[in-house]
Amino acid sequence: MQFMRELNPETLRLLQRLYRQSRHHQVRQRAHCLILSTQSLTIAQLIGIFGVTRKTVYNWFSAWEERGVVGLYDRPGRGRKPTLTSVQKEQIREWAKQYPKQLRQLVTIS
Repeated sequence: MQFMRELNPETLRLLQRLYRQSRHHQVRQRAHCLILSTQSLTIAQLIGIFGVTRKTVYNWFSAWEERGVVGLYDRPGRGRKPTLTSVQKEQIREWAKQYPKQLRQLVTIS
């Protein structure tokens, strides 16, 4: 059963290039999934190959359909938010410059 629109040869070449050359594992994985789906693999087979849930595969397909190549990448803002503000980070940098020896001792104790 086909879940996506047919991919033209140029788009398929782009996906193959992303699969081989992208620096991002997630992008390579998603591109590979799309390529395999054009080769008539079933959702169940894709789930087994990639070790993800059915919902994840559908999300990959939906992101591709809605956003194209950009849909292969994670959206910004995902994941854990930083615990320190930019002001706090700058303060730590200043302390490290002022007290490098004490900082080194503190790190080795921890």
